[in-house]
Amino acid sequence: MSSWEIVLGIVGMGLITLLTRCFFLLPKNELPMPDWAKQGLRYAPLAALAAVIVPEIVMSHGELISTWKDARLYATAVGTAWFFWRRDILGTILSGTAVMLALRIGLGW
Repeated sequence: MSSWEIVLGIVGMGLITLLTRCFFLLPKNELPMPDWAKQGLRYAPLAALAAVIVPEIVMSHGELISTWKDARLYATAVGTAWFFWRRDILGTILSGTAVMLALRIGLGW
């Protein structure tokens, strides 16, 4: 690709991103949205997070992990348990990270 095509691609993607992100900010009145769409959008952040996080936990090098000796599984379990016990995001992150580091550094997983 030439430099001109690269610049044109970057500018085009930037304009498309700007347009799609500002689409709901441009009208003066709120856009009418059906109730089913509003209810479905409540779950969009959770679905997006799951789509990013779950493959990172259960896959390695594009394949499902095949052993229980994976620190990510135990760190996820401890972090989830902490969250349901205390409802604390910082504690969830710290507990999961502590287990991950202990297993990776201590046991070499």
